[in-house]
Amino acid sequence: MTTDLPAVTVGVDFGTLSGRALVVAVEDGRELGTAVHEYTHGVVESTLPGGGPELPPDWALQIPQDWRDVLRFAVPRALAEAGVRPEQVIGIATDFTACTVLPATWDGTPLCELPAFADRPHAYPKLWKHHAAQPEADLIVRRAEESGQQWLGRYGGKISSEWQYAKALQLLREDPEVYRAADRWIEAADWIVWQLTGAENRNLCTAGYKGIYQDGRYPDDAFLASLEPDFAGFTAKLEHPLSQLGASAGTITRAAAELTGLLEGTVVAVGNVDAHVTSAAAQALEPGHMLAIMGTSTCHIMNSDTFGEVPGMCGAVRDGVVPGLWGYEAGQSGVGDIFAWAVRTAAPESYAAEAQQRGISVHELLTEKAAGQPVGGHGLMALDWHSGNRSVLVDHHLSGLILGLTLDTRPEDIYRALIEATAYGTRTIVEAFESSGVPVQQFTAAGGLLKNTFLMQTYSDVLGRPINVLASEQGPALGAAIHAAVAAGAYPDIRTASAAMGRLKREAYTPDPARAATYDLLYAEYRTLHDHFGRGGNAVMHRLRALRT
Repeated sequence: MTTDLPAVTVGVDFGTLSGRALVVAVEDGRELGTAVHEYTHGVVESTLPGGGPELPPDWALQIPQDWRDVLRFAVPRALAEAGVRPEQVIGIATDFTACTVLPATWDGTPLCELPAFADRPHAYPKLWKHHAAQPEADLIVRRAEESGQQWLGRYGGKISSEWQYAKALQLLREDPEVYRAADRWIEAADWIVWQLTGAENRNLCTAGYKGIYQDGRYPDDAFLASLEPDFAGFTAKLEHPLSQLGASAGTITRAAAELTGLLEGTVVAVGNVDAHVTSAAAQALEPGHMLAIMGTSTCHIMNSDTFGEVPGMCGAVRDGVVPGLWGYEAGQSGVGDIFAWAVRTAAPESYAAEAQQRGISVHELLTEKAAGQPVGGHGLMALDWHSGNRSVLVDHHLSGLILGLTLDTRPEDIYRALIEATAYGTRTIVEAFESSGVPVQQFTAAGGLLKNTFLMQTYSDVLGRPINVLASEQGPALGAAIHAAVAAGAYPDIRTASAAMGRLKREAYTPDPARAATYDLLYAEYRTLHDHFGRGGNAVMHRLRALRT
């Protein structure tokens, strides 16, 4: 690299429906160029690309070629928009949704790309929101409780159907032939790094949060055999030396250089999860600073110098976000997805026509109408479980609820009640941390939902605390670019790189005392419904789901 060309890194964020590449200046984090590639197949929820029978409820698959195409199309376009040369790029890093996991051969070939398995749904990657493994997750928890597995407390006493072991056990039970053919069971976060470097690499983050890796080991074979005898050897499909976050996973191969337009030998950072890398972008790495990444779902990330068994967490992992601290993860399975559902189902054609006439989206129209109401004016209370509950109940067989409907209820009433319900869900998570001795001292938000200022103010009012915001629309990609700078040696560690390259606007929203006081009353009602339907008061949601399936 010539001395007159400033150094840059590339962050590539693989989301639910698309992938984004971002070119960032190493010196100060300036965002120089970006490009998005929409997945050709999106989320596969009905039938496989080649046809065949309908997929069962709660399935969500993806196509590996869509991920390769992000490298092929988005990275070169981002470089061109930034006006930088390949020799300026000192490193590239990727982040992924998680747990998005796939079965592969020893050389990393996805089983779904083998002709023998192209028509087998279990041969395809299971997206993070594949929730069909809830019975397997429940069994893992029961057996862990019975055998006194110490690692269960690190996950708040629950194992999610979204994670590696539950999805793998479902694979074994429903398609043992595909299970036996899978030499490797690998997170997409690690698989995409394999495509870039030509060598398998596994990161500590996904292993700890999604793979039940604690204190240097996975669950033992005796425990796995208690779930299913043939499951005893499953960990062999996972085992590989784990790499520290911010480290180098290798360098770009010749084939990957031709694919991306980068130079062969460019440093590739260890893989990571979209929410976790965003912490670096938002300068939210210090103990007690919670980051909520708000999009189709919400993921809550926080570091602490103390360990507490917080109920319903997605994991507490030492060094899981940055070295030297306990990294906690919690989350809500549906947030933006729920608002999209409301637009599809609760907004009549007249609202769509009004929105079109005014040149705004139906989301914007409903938000505008909802914002004009006083707190509690719609008379509704909702539970935000349309995609199940990730934290703190960890039960994806729960479902949504709206209470208080009348013949006078309007679409904007429902829309506002759902916004408020997701805010109550976040408050439930914050209170779970604090009641477990892990204080939340700052709250920062990131993600696509930041565009809705009414929503963000509602969250501040419901939480009763100021909300900082990430001052970038490219949180995960910027966070990945920061990790790339560390892997390439431009900064000594993630915290230093975050301080130089991250973006944070402090106290962008502050609570209104009057609204906050009324929301305190409404939140108490939410918690009553939350505990009644979610903690065994009435299992009607489970019974209805059983009848449906």
